[in-house]
Amino acid sequence: MDYLLRDSHHLGVQYGRFDLHRLINTIRAVQMGEGSPRLGIGKDGLHAAEALVIARYFMFTQVYYHKTRVAFDIHLRGALKELLPEGVFPSPRDDELDQFIEWDDWRVLGLLADKKGGEHGERLAKRNHFRQIWDTPETRSKEDTQKLEQIKLALGNLLAAEESTEKSWYKPGPLHDIPVVDGQKVAPLSDYSKVVENLKPNNQVLLYVKKEDVPKAKALIAKLEKRND
Repeated sequence: MDYLLRDSHHLGVQYGRFDLHRLINTIRAVQMGEGSPRLGIGKDGLHAAEALVIARYFMFTQVYYHKTRVAFDIHLRGALKELLPEGVFPSPRDDELDQFIEWDDWRVLGLLADKKGGEHGERLAKRNHFRQIWDTPETRSKEDTQKLEQIKLALGNLLAAEESTEKSWYKPGPLHDIPVVDGQKVAPLSDYSKVVENLKPNNQVLLYVKKEDVPKAKALIAKLEKRND
């Protein structure tokens, strides 16, 4: 609830908004079998919970998985592998805790400014990020997956990165669904909301090439699509 509203505010978008106060006022501790109680909602908070799930869906599709933001994730991961000892963070416990804490934003930004982040660090600094050249639908079919493999083969060495956005916005069923309390009855949110029930997992794949390779990559994809027609 916190990060959706906070990110919406700082990014200047409306996708992550929902009725926070209504949702909080209807939260209940729900006993599910013999295990520990779970957080659920009263039936009067049904639509606020529905809006929360939909807000998360929109934030992931429109913001967190935006093609340019994903590209910068690629470069940040690559730069950190160059900067960190053996490519990994120290452990945040025991004798490595002090070393872990030293790896703050300022240290990383300073090293990137000193051109210590390799090719990916340089691309970050110059905003010369990889460009998305093709992507599958958010919920891809068997045919989409086949086309993906064909395009990857056609691109060959031009393919700089492949990123999967595989994420389930909401998992219906007794183990994951938000419990809704209606008197003595407890039922999953998806029993009440057809919108939530029909949300599909996202298994989109994004393909990236270097900026200078975009024209050649586009030509290869166009040639493949013309041949398939």
